[in-house]
This record gives sequence, C-alpha cells and structure tokens, in this order.
Amino acid sequence: MRQPMFRGIALCSLAVAAACAPSNDRPADTAAATTPVAAAPAATPAATSAPTPTPDTAKPAADAMRLEVDLNARQLYVYKGSQRVASHPVAVGSTKWPTQTGEWTVKQVVFNPEWIPPDESWAEEREPRKPGDPKNPLGRAQLVYDAPRSIHGTNVPSSIGKPVSHGSIRLANDVIVALAREVMTAGGAPKDEAWFEAAKTNKSEKQVVDLPNPIPIKVF
Repeated sequence: MRQPMFRGIALCSLAVAAACAPSNDRPADTAAATTPVAAAPAATPAATSAPTPTPDTAKPAADAMRLEVDLNARQLYVYKGSQRVASHPVAVGSTKWPTQTGEWTVKQVVFNPEWIPPDESWAEEREPRKPGDPKNPLGRAQLVYDAPRSIHGTNVPSSIGKPVSHGSIRLANDVIVALAREVMTAGGAPKDEAWFEAAKTNKSEKQVVDLPNPIPIKVF
C-alpha cells in the first residue's frame, strides 16, 4: 500500500512543476506583457511646416510686368520678367525740378485725367484743366505712382526726350494710352474694347481705374 501513495505524491509534484514552467503559448515575461507600451510620438502638426504659397503671398510670375525709367538715358523700359520688351523716350524733370529717384508701384491708371495745379511755387498762377482740354498738361492718360508726380501724356509732344518737366515723366499720348492698357491688364483690371473706345470718344469724361495688383516701377 505504501508504493501507490508514493507514486501519487510524485505525480502531484510533477503537475505542480509543469504548472510553474514557462509555456510556449504565453509570454515568458508576464510583467512585460502587462506593462502599457509607450505611445508613438504624434505626427508634427501641419501648422509647423512651411505654408503653401497662396496667390497673395506667392512670388511674382516669371513674366510679371515692371517698369524702369533711366533718367540719364531719358528712356522708359517695359519688362516682362527678366526680358525687356519695349523702350520709349520720355521727358524728365529739369535741373531745378528734378524727377525723384526711387522704387514705387503704379496703383492707379487714369484715362482723360484732370489737371489740378499742385501746391508748388511753379504752379501758383496756373489754372486747373478739365479732361480733354487741349491745354491739359497730362495728355490722354496717366499712371499714378508718386502723386502728384506720375507718368503721363503731354500737350507738348516736342518736349519728349528732354529734361523740361517739373518732376513728372512724360510720354507721347499714343504711347501712354497703349502702355496704360497694358498696365491695367497686368495689374488685374482689364477692360474690353468697348470701354477703351468710350474713353477715347468721350475725352471730357475722366475714367479712374485702381489696380488690384500694383505694377512695380523703378526710377534711377
């Protein structure tokens, strides 16, 4: 009777040992299996990356229009990107009333401009001139960048190419009209042919056009 009892005790010991031994069906390290795994770092917020350029902040297009005026050469240059596409002779300021150098933007185009004498000594006895007046010194159109000085037409075409103005830049009337149309289109304010025909026919009616996208101009 003693031999079966010993055999039972041995079998029980083997069962306990088997229960304590690691199994291939569960993790060897129970603690590691129950410890929470650290979360992966969150993705970098989109706000920290470089913003995608919008139409307002994007760089100018490669063919963007700009103007340059060389006072010594008395020439106005039209650029589309890095390419010079046109050159026009201009009248510039005299020695006493020189044209100011610098960089601005053309913000406004005026067809059939009205001339109001500026508050300067040379204009004290001058009379205002209505649009279309043959004696209007602004001619047929005007590009405003540094009022009261601007690029404009003239009622004295013989002055083109000479340093005779009171600081403004003069172009021949046919040239300023064509350039004004280009500037309006490049500046985001194009008009149809009927509009220009009406402005040409109704010379006594002033037409003011503000440019959503001002055109750079450099005078040197």
